[in-house]
Amino acid sequence: MSFLQILWFILIGVLFSGFFFLDGFDLGVGMAVKTLAHNRKERSQIISTIGPVWDGNEVWLITAGGAMFASFPYWYASLFSGYYMILLFILVALILRGVSFEFRAKSAEKNKDFWENMMALGSFLAPFLFGVMFISMIKGMPIDAKGNMYAHFFDYFNWFSIVGGVALTLLCYLHGLNYITLKTKGAISERAQTYAQALYWVLYVGEVIFALLLIFQTDFLRVHPFATLLCLVLIVGFSVSAHVGTFKNKQGMAFISSGLTLVSLVALLFSGLFPRLMISSISSKFNLVIQSSSSSNYTLVVMTIATCIFVPIVLAYTIWSYWMLRKRIEMPRVGEGY
Repeated sequence: MSFLQILWFILIGVLFSGFFFLDGFDLGVGMAVKTLAHNRKERSQIISTIGPVWDGNEVWLITAGGAMFASFPYWYASLFSGYYMILLFILVALILRGVSFEFRAKSAEKNKDFWENMMALGSFLAPFLFGVMFISMIKGMPIDAKGNMYAHFFDYFNWFSIVGGVALTLLCYLHGLNYITLKTKGAISERAQTYAQALYWVLYVGEVIFALLLIFQTDFLRVHPFATLLCLVLIVGFSVSAHVGTFKNKQGMAFISSGLTLVSLVALLFSGLFPRLMISSISSKFNLVIQSSSSSNYTLVVMTIATCIFVPIVLAYTIWSYWMLRKRIEMPRVGEGY
Protein backbone atom coordinates (compact mmCIF):
# COMPACT_ATOMS: atom_id res chain seq x y z
CA MET A 1 0.00 0.00 0.00
CA SER A 2 1.19 3.49 -0.78
CA PHE A 3 0.92 6.54 1.46
CA LEU A 4 -1.71 8.13 -0.81
CA GLN A 5 -3.88 5.01 -0.75
CA ILE A 6 -3.90 5.02 3.05
CA LEU A 7 -4.41 8.80 3.10
CA TRP A 8 -7.53 8.59 0.92
CA PHE A 9 -8.96 5.75 2.98
CA ILE A 10 -8.58 7.98 6.04
CA LEU A 11 -9.99 11.03 4.21
CA ILE A 12 -13.13 9.13 3.22
CA GLY A 13 -13.55 8.21 6.88
CA VAL A 14 -13.12 11.88 7.80
CA LEU A 15 -15.79 12.88 5.25
CA PHE A 16 -18.26 10.36 6.68
CA SER A 17 -17.38 11.61 10.17
CA GLY A 18 -18.16 15.17 9.08
CA PHE A 19 -21.45 14.01 7.57
CA PHE A 20 -22.62 12.22 10.71
CA PHE A 21 -21.45 15.03 13.02
CA LEU A 22 -23.22 17.75 11.02
CA ASP A 23 -26.11 15.98 9.31
CA GLY A 24 -26.55 13.78 12.37
CA PHE A 25 -27.92 16.64 14.45
CA ASP A 26 -30.27 17.92 11.77
CA LEU A 27 -31.59 14.38 11.21
CA GLY A 28 -32.18 14.33 14.96
CA VAL A 29 -33.92 17.70 14.76
CA GLY A 30 -36.13 16.33 11.97
CA MET A 31 -37.19 13.45 14.23
CA ALA A 32 -37.88 15.89 17.07
CA VAL A 33 -40.39 17.81 14.93
CA LYS A 34 -43.00 15.14 15.68
CA THR A 35 -41.66 13.68 18.94
CA LEU A 36 -40.65 16.75 20.92
CA ALA A 37 -42.82 19.67 19.82
CA HIS A 38 -46.37 19.99 21.18
CA ASN A 39 -47.81 22.52 18.75
CA ARG A 40 -47.23 24.24 15.41
CA LYS A 41 -45.26 27.14 16.89
CA GLU A 42 -42.85 24.80 18.64
CA ARG A 43 -42.41 22.79 15.44
CA SER A 44 -41.60 26.02 13.59
CA GLN A 45 -39.09 26.93 16.27
CA ILE A 46 -37.39 23.54 15.94
CA ILE A 47 -37.28 23.68 12.14
CA SER A 48 -35.82 27.18 12.27
CA THR A 49 -32.71 25.83 14.02
CA ILE A 50 -31.64 23.88 10.92
CA GLY A 51 -33.44 25.79 8.15
CA PRO A 52 -30.32 27.62 6.88
CA VAL A 53 -27.85 24.72 7.31
CA TRP A 54 -29.44 21.32 6.63
CA ASP A 55 -28.71 21.26 2.88
CA GLY A 56 -25.08 22.27 3.38
CA ASN A 57 -24.64 19.46 5.90
CA GLU A 58 -25.73 16.87 3.33
CA VAL A 59 -22.96 17.99 0.97
CA TRP A 60 -20.55 15.99 3.15
CA LEU A 61 -22.32 12.79 2.06
CA ILE A 62 -22.11 13.73 -1.62
CA THR A 63 -18.42 14.57 -1.21
CA ALA A 64 -17.75 11.25 0.55
CA GLY A 65 -19.45 9.35 -2.28
CA GLY A 66 -17.55 11.34 -4.90
CA ALA A 67 -14.23 10.78 -3.12
CA MET A 68 -14.95 7.04 -2.93
CA PHE A 69 -15.76 6.95 -6.66
CA ALA A 70 -12.56 8.77 -7.61
CA SER A 71 -10.11 7.13 -5.19
CA PHE A 72 -11.50 3.58 -4.81
CA PRO A 73 -13.69 2.85 -7.87
CA TYR A 74 -13.91 -0.90 -7.15
CA TRP A 75 -15.15 -0.18 -3.62
CA TYR A 76 -17.67 2.30 -5.01
CA ALA A 77 -18.88 -0.20 -7.63
CA SER A 78 -19.34 -3.08 -5.18
CA LEU A 79 -20.92 -0.95 -2.45
CA PHE A 80 -23.34 1.00 -4.63
CA SER A 81 -24.43 -2.02 -6.69
CA GLY A 82 -24.66 -4.42 -3.74
CA TYR A 83 -26.60 -1.94 -1.60
CA TYR A 84 -28.61 -0.49 -4.48
CA MET A 85 -32.07 -0.84 -2.88
CA ILE A 86 -30.98 0.37 0.55
CA LEU A 87 -29.22 3.38 -0.98
CA LEU A 88 -32.31 4.06 -3.10
CA PHE A 89 -34.50 4.16 0.03
CA ILE A 90 -31.93 6.41 1.75
CA LEU A 91 -32.09 8.75 -1.24
CA VAL A 92 -35.91 8.75 -1.16
CA ALA A 93 -35.84 9.50 2.58
CA LEU A 94 -33.43 12.41 2.09
CA ILE A 95 -35.49 13.76 -0.84
CA LEU A 96 -38.73 13.54 1.16
CA ARG A 97 -37.03 15.32 4.03
CA GLY A 98 -35.52 17.98 1.79
CA VAL A 99 -38.67 18.94 -0.11
CA SER A 100 -40.71 18.94 3.11
CA PHE A 101 -38.90 22.10 4.30
CA GLU A 102 -39.97 24.05 1.22
CA PHE A 103 -43.47 22.60 0.79
CA ARG A 104 -44.28 23.04 4.48
CA ALA A 105 -43.29 26.70 4.36
CA LYS A 106 -45.51 27.34 1.32
CA SER A 107 -48.45 25.02 2.12
CA ALA A 108 -51.85 25.92 3.50
CA GLU A 109 -52.29 25.36 7.21
CA LYS A 110 -54.21 22.09 6.71
CA ASN A 111 -51.34 20.57 4.70
CA LYS A 112 -48.49 21.45 7.04
CA ASP A 113 -49.02 18.31 9.16
CA PHE A 114 -48.41 16.11 6.11
CA TRP A 115 -45.06 17.70 5.33
CA GLU A 116 -44.02 17.63 8.97
CA ASN A 117 -44.76 13.90 8.96
CA MET A 118 -42.66 13.47 5.81
CA MET A 119 -39.84 15.41 7.44
CA ALA A 120 -39.89 13.17 10.49
CA LEU A 121 -40.25 9.96 8.44
CA GLY A 122 -37.27 10.82 6.23
CA SER A 123 -35.22 11.80 9.27
CA PHE A 124 -35.93 8.45 10.97
CA LEU A 125 -35.37 6.27 7.90
CA ALA A 126 -32.07 7.74 6.71
CA PRO A 127 -29.93 7.02 9.82
CA PHE A 128 -31.59 3.63 10.38
CA LEU A 129 -30.79 2.49 6.84
CA PHE A 130 -27.26 3.91 7.04
CA GLY A 131 -26.75 1.89 10.21
CA VAL A 132 -28.09 -1.28 8.56
CA MET A 133 -25.80 -0.76 5.57
CA PHE A 134 -22.56 -0.11 7.44
CA ILE A 135 -23.08 -2.79 10.09
CA SER A 136 -24.03 -5.51 7.58
CA MET A 137 -20.95 -4.48 5.58
CA ILE A 138 -18.55 -5.04 8.49
CA LYS A 139 -20.25 -8.34 9.38
CA GLY A 140 -19.47 -9.59 5.88
CA MET A 141 -21.51 -9.93 2.70
CA PRO A 142 -21.54 -12.63 0.00
CA ILE A 143 -19.03 -11.06 -2.42
CA ASP A 144 -17.48 -13.20 -5.13
CA ALA A 145 -14.03 -13.07 -6.76
CA LYS A 146 -15.18 -10.35 -9.19
CA GLY A 147 -16.46 -8.08 -6.42
CA ASN A 148 -20.12 -8.79 -7.17
CA MET A 149 -22.49 -9.06 -4.22
CA TYR A 150 -25.27 -11.65 -4.27
CA ALA A 151 -27.10 -10.94 -1.04
CA HIS A 152 -30.51 -11.91 0.30
CA PHE A 153 -32.84 -10.03 2.63
CA PHE A 154 -31.37 -11.51 5.81
CA ASP A 155 -27.84 -10.65 4.72
CA TYR A 156 -28.90 -7.01 4.95
CA PHE A 157 -31.34 -7.23 7.85
CA ASN A 158 -30.10 -9.36 10.73
CA TRP A 159 -29.92 -8.85 14.50
CA PHE A 160 -26.57 -7.10 14.31
CA SER A 161 -27.47 -4.70 11.49
CA ILE A 162 -30.88 -3.89 13.01
CA VAL A 163 -29.26 -3.12 16.39
CA GLY A 164 -26.74 -0.95 14.52
CA GLY A 165 -29.52 0.87 12.68
CA VAL A 166 -31.48 1.54 15.88
CA ALA A 167 -28.32 2.63 17.70
CA LEU A 168 -27.33 5.09 14.96
CA THR A 169 -30.89 6.48 14.86
CA LEU A 170 -30.85 7.00 18.63
CA LEU A 171 -27.40 8.62 18.50
CA CYS A 172 -28.60 11.06 15.83
CA TYR A 173 -31.77 11.79 17.81
CA LEU A 174 -29.78 12.55 20.96
CA HIS A 175 -27.36 14.69 18.94
CA GLY A 176 -30.38 16.59 17.61
CA LEU A 177 -31.83 17.05 21.11
CA ASN A 178 -28.51 18.45 22.32
CA TYR A 179 -28.46 20.83 19.35
CA ILE A 180 -32.02 21.99 20.08
CA THR A 181 -31.07 22.59 23.72
CA LEU A 182 -28.09 24.65 22.58
CA LYS A 183 -29.88 26.51 19.80
CA THR A 184 -33.28 27.43 21.26
CA LYS A 185 -34.81 29.33 24.16
CA GLY A 186 -37.77 28.55 26.36
CA ALA A 187 -39.83 25.43 26.99
CA ILE A 188 -38.61 23.52 23.93
CA SER A 189 -34.98 23.80 25.05
CA GLU A 190 -35.79 22.55 28.54
CA ARG A 191 -37.90 19.69 27.19
CA ALA A 192 -35.13 18.59 24.80
CA GLN A 193 -32.69 18.52 27.71
CA THR A 194 -35.10 16.42 29.81
CA TYR A 195 -35.64 13.94 26.96
CA ALA A 196 -31.88 13.59 26.46
CA GLN A 197 -31.29 12.97 30.17
CA ALA A 198 -33.71 10.02 30.06
CA LEU A 199 -32.72 8.56 26.68
CA TYR A 200 -29.01 8.26 27.43
CA TRP A 201 -29.85 5.43 29.85
CA VAL A 202 -31.44 3.59 26.92
CA LEU A 203 -28.37 4.34 24.80
CA TYR A 204 -26.04 2.68 27.32
CA VAL A 205 -28.01 -0.57 27.05
CA GLY A 206 -27.83 -0.34 23.25
CA GLU A 207 -24.09 0.29 23.33
CA VAL A 208 -23.49 -2.80 25.47
CA ILE A 209 -25.56 -4.98 23.11
CA PHE A 210 -23.79 -3.46 20.08
CA ALA A 211 -20.33 -4.06 21.59
CA LEU A 212 -21.13 -7.71 22.36
CA LEU A 213 -22.45 -8.30 18.84
CA LEU A 214 -19.39 -6.57 17.38
CA ILE A 215 -17.06 -8.84 19.37
CA PHE A 216 -18.83 -12.09 18.45
CA GLN A 217 -19.96 -11.35 14.87
CA THR A 218 -16.92 -9.56 13.43
CA ASP A 219 -13.17 -10.16 13.52
CA PHE A 220 -12.40 -6.60 14.60
CA LEU A 221 -11.14 -7.59 18.06
CA ARG A 222 -8.88 -10.28 16.61
CA VAL A 223 -7.48 -8.18 13.73
CA HIS A 224 -7.21 -4.78 15.45
CA PRO A 225 -7.68 -5.35 19.21
CA PHE A 226 -6.19 -2.05 20.44
CA ALA A 227 -8.01 0.20 17.94
CA THR A 228 -11.30 -1.64 18.47
CA LEU A 229 -11.19 -1.42 22.26
CA LEU A 230 -10.05 2.22 22.11
CA CYS A 231 -12.94 3.22 19.84
CA LEU A 232 -15.47 1.35 22.00
CA VAL A 233 -14.13 3.14 25.09
CA LEU A 234 -14.36 6.49 23.26
CA ILE A 235 -17.96 5.81 22.20
CA VAL A 236 -19.01 5.08 25.77
CA GLY A 237 -16.83 7.88 27.19
CA PHE A 238 -18.26 10.56 24.90
CA SER A 239 -21.79 9.28 25.59
CA VAL A 240 -21.20 9.66 29.32
CA SER A 241 -19.68 13.11 28.76
CA ALA A 242 -22.75 14.20 26.78
CA HIS A 243 -25.05 12.78 29.46
CA VAL A 244 -23.20 14.63 32.20
CA GLY A 245 -23.45 17.80 30.10
CA THR A 246 -27.25 17.48 29.97
CA PHE A 247 -27.48 17.25 33.77
CA LYS A 248 -25.00 20.08 34.44
CA ASN A 249 -26.60 22.30 31.80
CA LYS A 250 -23.32 22.44 29.86
CA GLN A 251 -25.06 22.54 26.52
CA GLY A 252 -21.97 23.01 24.36
CA MET A 253 -20.24 20.11 26.08
CA ALA A 254 -23.27 17.85 25.52
CA PHE A 255 -23.51 18.77 21.83
CA ILE A 256 -19.79 18.36 21.06
CA SER A 257 -19.64 15.07 22.99
CA SER A 258 -22.65 13.57 21.20
CA GLY A 259 -21.09 14.56 17.88
CA LEU A 260 -17.78 12.96 18.85
CA THR A 261 -19.67 9.78 19.77
CA LEU A 262 -20.74 9.55 16.12
CA VAL A 263 -17.20 10.32 14.95
CA SER A 264 -15.86 7.54 17.22
CA LEU A 265 -18.36 5.11 15.69
CA VAL A 266 -17.10 5.92 12.19
CA ALA A 267 -13.51 5.53 13.45
CA LEU A 268 -14.44 2.11 14.85
CA LEU A 269 -15.82 0.93 11.51
CA PHE A 270 -12.92 2.23 9.40
CA SER A 271 -10.15 1.09 11.76
CA GLY A 272 -11.72 -2.37 11.98
CA LEU A 273 -11.97 -2.67 8.21
CA PHE A 274 -8.38 -1.58 7.48
CA PRO A 275 -6.74 -2.63 5.16
CA ARG A 276 -9.98 -4.06 3.78
CA LEU A 277 -12.73 -2.05 2.14
CA MET A 278 -15.43 -4.72 2.07
CA ILE A 279 -15.48 -8.13 3.74
CA SER A 280 -16.59 -11.23 1.85
CA SER A 281 -18.50 -13.84 3.84
CA ILE A 282 -17.69 -16.41 1.13
CA SER A 283 -13.92 -16.31 1.45
CA SER A 284 -11.33 -13.88 2.79
CA LYS A 285 -9.61 -14.21 -0.60
CA PHE A 286 -12.49 -12.21 -2.09
CA ASN A 287 -12.19 -9.26 0.31
CA LEU A 288 -11.82 -5.87 -1.36
CA VAL A 289 -8.59 -4.36 -0.07
CA ILE A 290 -7.08 -0.90 -0.35
CA GLN A 291 -4.03 -1.91 -2.37
CA SER A 292 -5.90 -3.49 -5.29
CA SER A 293 -9.06 -1.33 -5.29
CA SER A 294 -7.66 2.18 -5.60
CA SER A 295 -7.23 4.48 -8.57
CA SER A 296 -3.85 5.15 -10.16
CA ASN A 297 -1.19 7.06 -8.26
CA TYR A 298 -1.55 9.99 -10.68
CA THR A 299 -5.29 10.25 -9.92
CA LEU A 300 -4.63 10.22 -6.19
CA VAL A 301 -1.94 12.92 -6.55
CA VAL A 302 -4.29 15.22 -8.50
CA MET A 303 -7.10 14.64 -5.96
CA THR A 304 -4.75 15.38 -3.07
CA ILE A 305 -3.65 18.69 -4.62
CA ALA A 306 -7.26 19.72 -5.26
CA THR A 307 -8.21 18.73 -1.71
CA CYS A 308 -5.41 20.81 -0.19
CA ILE A 309 -6.65 23.85 -2.14
CA PHE A 310 -10.42 23.61 -1.74
CA VAL A 311 -11.07 21.86 1.59
CA PRO A 312 -9.67 24.73 3.73
CA ILE A 313 -11.94 27.14 1.82
CA VAL A 314 -15.00 24.95 2.43
CA LEU A 315 -14.13 24.52 6.12
CA ALA A 316 -13.59 28.26 6.56
CA TYR A 317 -16.95 29.04 4.94
CA THR A 318 -18.72 26.38 7.04
CA ILE A 319 -17.25 27.70 10.29
CA TRP A 320 -18.08 31.29 9.29
CA SER A 321 -21.70 30.42 8.40
CA TYR A 322 -22.29 28.64 11.73
CA TRP A 323 -20.71 31.56 13.57
CA MET A 324 -22.98 34.04 11.81
CA LEU A 325 -26.03 31.89 12.63
CA ARG A 326 -25.07 31.29 16.27
CA LYS A 327 -28.03 33.22 17.74
CA ARG A 328 -30.58 31.16 19.66
CA ILE A 329 -34.03 30.71 18.10
CA GLU A 330 -37.00 32.02 20.07
CA MET A 331 -40.63 31.07 19.67
CA PRO A 332 -41.81 32.52 16.30
CA ARG A 333 -44.27 35.39 16.55
CA VAL A 334 -45.22 35.91 12.94
CA GLY A 335 -45.29 33.45 10.04
CA GLU A 336 -44.48 29.78 9.76
CA GLY A 337 -41.47 29.64 7.42
CA TYR A 338 -37.98 28.67 8.45
